[in-house]
Formats: sequence, C-alpha cells, structure tokens
Amino acid sequence: MNSPQLAIVLGTRPEIVKLAPIIRECRDRDVPHIVVHTGQHYSPQLTEVFFDELELPPPDHALGVGSATHGEQTGSMIAGIEEVLLEADPETVLVQGDTNTTLAATIAASKLDAELGHVEAGLRSDDRGMPEEVNRIICDHTADRLFAPTPAAAENLRAEGVPSDRISVTGNTVVDALQRHRGLAADRTAVLDDLGVEPGEYGLLTLHRAENVDDPDRFADLLTGVGRVAREYEMDVVYPAHPRARKKLEDLRVPNAVEVVEPLDYLEFLRLESDASVILTDSGGVQEEACVLGVPCVTLRENTERPETIAAGANRLGGVTPTGIFETAREMVGTDAEWENPFGDGDAAARILDAAAATDADGADDSAAATEAVQ
Repeated sequence: MNSPQLAIVLGTRPEIVKLAPIIRECRDRDVPHIVVHTGQHYSPQLTEVFFDELELPPPDHALGVGSATHGEQTGSMIAGIEEVLLEADPETVLVQGDTNTTLAATIAASKLDAELGHVEAGLRSDDRGMPEEVNRIICDHTADRLFAPTPAAAENLRAEGVPSDRISVTGNTVVDALQRHRGLAADRTAVLDDLGVEPGEYGLLTLHRAENVDDPDRFADLLTGVGRVAREYEMDVVYPAHPRARKKLEDLRVPNAVEVVEPLDYLEFLRLESDASVILTDSGGVQEEACVLGVPCVTLRENTERPETIAAGANRLGGVTPTGIFETAREMVGTDAEWENPFGDGDAAARILDAAAATDADGADDSAAATEAVQ
C-alpha cells in the first residue's frame, strides 16, 4: 500500500463534525488519506453515531484511549498515534482545534518526517488556565501549515511571530458542516416533538467544561442563573448533559424549567440549536454554530476564543454568576439575527486541502484570496 497523502487525527465530537467536510473533500478529490480516531470521547453517543450521521466510513484506526487524567490520556494517545504514523508514513498530519487529541498528534508528528497542519489555528482566549489554550498555542507554534478560520485568528498568529507564509485564512469548516446538514436535521428528526417544545419557545443549554461542572458551587450558580432566565421568559431550557456532567447533577438542585436529557446525536442537537430562542453555553464550537445559525447566544464563561461572535452581535459573555447570566440573557433574548456570519462561505474544506497540498511558498496568495472570502 502506498503512503497516504494525509493522516487526519480526531478524537472528539467537535473534531468529527469539523473534520468531516475535509474527509469528504479528500474522497471527492481521490486524495489518499487515513482517519485516526483516538477515542478521547469514548461514549457511543458522542462518537460512532456521528460517523453514521455524517455519512462517513469508520475510521481506519481506532485507538480506544478513553477517559483518564490529562497526562495519562495524552501519553497513551502519543504512543498510539506515533505507531500509526510510523506505519502509514503520511506526507501531512492534519489536526483540528485544541483537545488532548490535538496536542498528542502534534507531539507525535513533530518527531517524524511529516508536515503538520492545524485546522482552526490562531484562536486565543488569553487564559492560560484553560488546558485548551495551552494545547492550541503548542500546536500553532509547532505546525508547518496553519489554517486560520478568520483574519483575526491569523493576526493573532502573526502577533506571536508566526511567519505569514505558514498561515492561510480559510474560513471555518463549521459553516461547511452546517450548510450540508441543517436541512437534513429539519427533515429527519422529531426531537422537538419528542421533547414537547415548540420552535422559538425554548432555550438550549450546554455545560461541560471542567471548570464549570467540577466545581459544585459554580455549577449551582450557573444553573441558578439559567433558571432565572427560564422563569423570566416562561420557557423550558433543554440541557443535553454529557455523562460526566450528569453525574455531578445528582448532588445539585436543578431548576424545574431545566430539562436534563441524554446526549443527543448530531442531527438532533443541530435541530435544537436551529430552533432555539436563545442558547446558553460554555462551548466554543456551539458559540460558532449559534452565530452561523442566527440564534442569540450567551456564553457562560468570563472569556472566549471566538471574539468574532461578539463583534458580530451574535454572542455576549454572561460570566458565571446568576446575576450576570440573567442580565446578559435579557440583552440577547429576542435579538434580531441581522449579524453577518464571520466564518466564511462554506468552502473552508476545499481551501484547507488546497493549502495543505501546496509545495511552494504561495501561502500568502492563498491567504489573501481566502481572507477576501470570509470578510
């Protein structure tokens, strides 16, 4: 078997969703590639079902690492990824975002004779207390090709001394994914009926970050704030809780209007996002999706690595106190979705593959063309 041109490494639900357009583009162009799934998200509801729904073949390599401490999990992934890369000998290793999978693949690829490409490069929250911030910085300063989703992300990289010829502004593959699947979500799912909610008359909550759900007092404050929003607007708030967060909820009082449900598959969650009156979240990816879908968003954090959503008027930082969350939600509920999508036109996957395949120093030209497309 000849060496693949690309090895695409992923391990979490957001990575599957955002790398799916690139995998499809590889298949459309007959680009030899392999997909390596670390198993960082190990629940079937958060992994296998997404491959099925996104109409992707099973990964070529499934490492099955599962949950552990940061160090143990990352170390296991480095060893497993290295073994696959040594055998496959790809020209380029492609990673996405800021997870432990991203960090592990970055370290493994940096020791081998392969170029490293980072999808969604240049995001910054300026909070080194976030493990994700450390992961994305290490990856950005190790990668050979950096695929920044917006001009602002590219500017972050240049400000840190990354040469411009390594940077391409491509747009964000989240737009590619949403354009492909939003209609399917409306046609193929009955999740609104199943949950007994009407379009535009409910809120959607996601909380999963360790700093939010592992601290009982903070988690309780967040739920209190969300409960106040629900009462003010007389709406139910649907909360698809990850298994880890669900376990923490056993010791907390959940407001009556907050309906905790099992994790949803991709199309069901996308349908809930699309028809919500407001989204309250601590997820960076959900901030992007809300912005693209035209749904007002309140971020349950003190900072965000997606400032473009705030600049567009689609998102506000609500903080982590009940009062802050309530007051911010009052600013956002009922907002007309007249903002412009800052994440591109849905051709990010094609631009990323074009830039990844480049062998000469034409990154500046690619970046300029893509920058025009996402402004």
